[in-house]
Amino acid sequence: MKLSIIRSACGSLRAHPARSGSRVNGLPRRCLPVGAANGRLIFRTASTTTSGGTNRKIAVNFGKQPRPNDGFEFDSSLSEVVQSTKEAMVALQRRNPTIQPLLAIIQAGEDDSLLEVNKKMAGRIGLNITQICLGKECSEDEIVEEVLKLNEDPRVHGVYLHLPPGSLTSRVLNALRPEKDVDGITDLNIGRLVRGDLSKGFVPPLASTVLDLLEKHDALLEGKTALLVGEEEPLGVALQCLIERSGMVALKSSWSSKSLQRQVMQADAVVLLGAGNMDVPPAWVRPGVAVIRCETDENVIEMPSELGYLTAAYRTQNVVRSCSRWLQDQQYRPWCLRSLKLLPLTPVPSDIEISRAQAPKPVNQLADEIGLLPEELEAYGRNKAKVQLSLLDRLHTQPDGKYVLVAGITPTPLGEGKSTVTIGLVQALSAHLKMNSFACLRQPSQGPTFGVKGGAAGGGYAQVIPMEEFNLHLTGDIHAITAANNLVAAAIDARMLHEATQSDKALFNRLVPSVNGVRRFSPIQISRLNRLGINKTDPASLTPQEVSSFVRLDLDPSKITWQRVVDTNDRFLRRITVGQASTEKGQIRETGFDIAVASEIMAILALADSLEDMKNRLARMVVGTSRSGQPVTAEDLGVSGALAVLMKDAIKPTLMQTLEGTPVFVHAGPFANIAHGNSSVLADKLALKLVGRDGFVVTEAGFGADIGMEKFFNIKCRASGLRPNVVVLVATVRALKMHGGGPNVSAGAPLPREYIDENLSLVAGGCRSNLRKQIQIAHMFGVPVVVALNVFKTDTQAEIDLVCQIAKECGASDAVPCHHWAQGGRGSIELAQAVNEAASRPSDFKFLYHTEMPIVEKIRTIAQRVYGADDIELSPEAEAKIDYYNQQGYGSLPICMAKTHLSLSHMPDKKGVPTGFVLPIRDVRASIGAGFIYPLVGTMSTMPGLPTRPCFYDIDLDPVTEEITGLF
Repeated sequence: MKLSIIRSACGSLRAHPARSGSRVNGLPRRCLPVGAANGRLIFRTASTTTSGGTNRKIAVNFGKQPRPNDGFEFDSSLSEVVQSTKEAMVALQRRNPTIQPLLAIIQAGEDDSLLEVNKKMAGRIGLNITQICLGKECSEDEIVEEVLKLNEDPRVHGVYLHLPPGSLTSRVLNALRPEKDVDGITDLNIGRLVRGDLSKGFVPPLASTVLDLLEKHDALLEGKTALLVGEEEPLGVALQCLIERSGMVALKSSWSSKSLQRQVMQADAVVLLGAGNMDVPPAWVRPGVAVIRCETDENVIEMPSELGYLTAAYRTQNVVRSCSRWLQDQQYRPWCLRSLKLLPLTPVPSDIEISRAQAPKPVNQLADEIGLLPEELEAYGRNKAKVQLSLLDRLHTQPDGKYVLVAGITPTPLGEGKSTVTIGLVQALSAHLKMNSFACLRQPSQGPTFGVKGGAAGGGYAQVIPMEEFNLHLTGDIHAITAANNLVAAAIDARMLHEATQSDKALFNRLVPSVNGVRRFSPIQISRLNRLGINKTDPASLTPQEVSSFVRLDLDPSKITWQRVVDTNDRFLRRITVGQASTEKGQIRETGFDIAVASEIMAILALADSLEDMKNRLARMVVGTSRSGQPVTAEDLGVSGALAVLMKDAIKPTLMQTLEGTPVFVHAGPFANIAHGNSSVLADKLALKLVGRDGFVVTEAGFGADIGMEKFFNIKCRASGLRPNVVVLVATVRALKMHGGGPNVSAGAPLPREYIDENLSLVAGGCRSNLRKQIQIAHMFGVPVVVALNVFKTDTQAEIDLVCQIAKECGASDAVPCHHWAQGGRGSIELAQAVNEAASRPSDFKFLYHTEMPIVEKIRTIAQRVYGADDIELSPEAEAKIDYYNQQGYGSLPICMAKTHLSLSHMPDKKGVPTGFVLPIRDVRASIGAGFIYPLVGTMSTMPGLPTRPCFYDIDLDPVTEEITGLF
């Protein structure tokens, strides 16, 4: 039977300050030290008395005059160790007054003596001590189980394995974290000692005590000889290293050696290891020679001598040292990033071929290189990992790095490569200019991946790897959002069914069931009661009217705004009918599906700055309106707590890397039409702490600067409190030609000749219209702009030079051509230098509008100043919605415009800089949980459809190698 006694209440490890004479954790337990880490010391010197020729009394020092008591100054050694450890403790608590080092003892049996010794030393130093007593015949599994628990407990800074030698197996030793191995017995700590590297390791306390004895025996050890007698064991290895570093010569011998007598007689000191009943005859020992016996007898029960206290003092010294190192590890650590080498090929292979040709670093290695702690990482396989939000607390005093936003001009339907520019920029900064940088990208939806667009990991030699994992599933965040969103939808329809078919009393009895004769409200139900103004907690005290108000949400089926989602382009789900089964008792209504990334939960994930903030936002989501005109929330449905549970892992950003081994956070991917189209606030905040004061975080906004960038500034920056230093505005020659009057382009169709042949006139027209306007939009917010021209192989040098020249004339701080697609980071060095220079200049960031402005005025401000409209035109439905939102207190929320990304106006075919138009607002909706109002400009689809020939025609899997083909 397993016997495990943990000295704490309720089975959890608790630390209590050790005080002289006190009982630690209520029940002190002790066993005497045994094994390599746990021994007792017996010290004696050869005598000079002649009794039968074997007991001569000799001097205790090497050739010096004998001292009257033949003893040593143990008290002085103990005082020195205690005093130095106290000073270290004071320095430690000066850095962090709340810190309290803790030593945990794992032992076999329940003897108290050992605990008393260590407790006394702990009390003198001021640290805590706790004890775990296993059965005398405890198994290896039981020991490992306790060790692993202590490994993961951040309160424990040292673990002392007080176990029989047979229990200190390789498995047990390897289970103990070296940083908590204060007895220095693990292979790694012994190896560090042998190598002479004690910056992270520990000297075994027993070895320190032996060396102290030798030094007290003779202050001048150099040149003397110490003989270690016994089997090879960790203590012997440690002693040999320490003795040799003291200047002595260390020799080793076994009990069976034929030359043992000669070696003993030539030695200046003899150390007997694991001696048991073995001993050396006194006649072998020369006068003045110290003989130290390190016994490993677990049955010895007498109280230890002063030497036992000295060993315990060295152990507490190691605990304080361990705690100090732990505290140091909590501080910001400089990067030691190892870049991956690129060998670009010409012609450039497909994205997936490039990705597959580069072997990524193990994600735990990448994490260590950028200063993450092992406990802050949750690995999802070899190549990606979630990062714990506790990092923000650990580095809360660390200054943020520089914040760079990558936006773009109004794009063609083919896209202009913002993600590729983002990745090329961070590869240039980190791998080539040796400046810390982090890319923060959105997670791609599987809808576009299998539809028209294909993958979204970047392209060419500027992409995130492995691109298959990036584009498919990743760590399941979108699946978690799908599950949470559809749980809300299911809760809505179920609640409407039950309210339609049950009385108030029946509803109340089911919503607040009697369990073991007791009826209680759940916490989420009490919150609903409070919102209703019912300040009662006893279900029996509610009046019939209060019961009715509590149980009936009374949702108006025609005003339910919540839809189901799926992460697939499926046009036939845009409008559906539910409730047609006979079991649904006639509760038929029309509804529909959105694509998963259009869910409000995705927008919440991107804007939340903590788990608590996300939970509160989920609770505030409005799913519809009651027949009396009141908003109904997810918390009213009772589902918000469950949503937080489904999303608890999704809130952690996913760590990946680029082709050149620079770090990337992939997190969130809100729809850029009806949401803000940016990656998460949390990813940016974590990255800004990790890069350090002089590092760079490069994040990307969806679509053109008029959409993604405007929403980044007015919505995301408000939610995060972060302020950008630079905007990188991505342009391409082909997009500029389109805005300069070139013909339309479409995905899958060959490019017209105007986009392949040199045409300076079209390029200049696009630069002086759309490019100029997008630069001006960035300047409205007081942020400097660097134009990044994403170069294609069809671009001519004259076209490239013209774009850069006009961009500077239009107000850009700089404009540079970028060749990262073909060259990797080396092709974006000029861009990185321009960004670094622009970021060093002072910025004057300001919002476009105050949130206290009326909703209509905020919409008008965006329409006129950003899009260039003459005015706005509200439909009657939009006006009614605005009045309703004002009545409900939502009027101070920022605006998230939902309009086409293919034009500055609401008309997709109007390129360049349209003028003389009125922006029509056909409807106004609200994402209360996410925290914004979104006006609908024209017709916006939240469920894309598949084209005639989707991307999935080219995607396949080799069943033998499991290699994916055709994924972009």
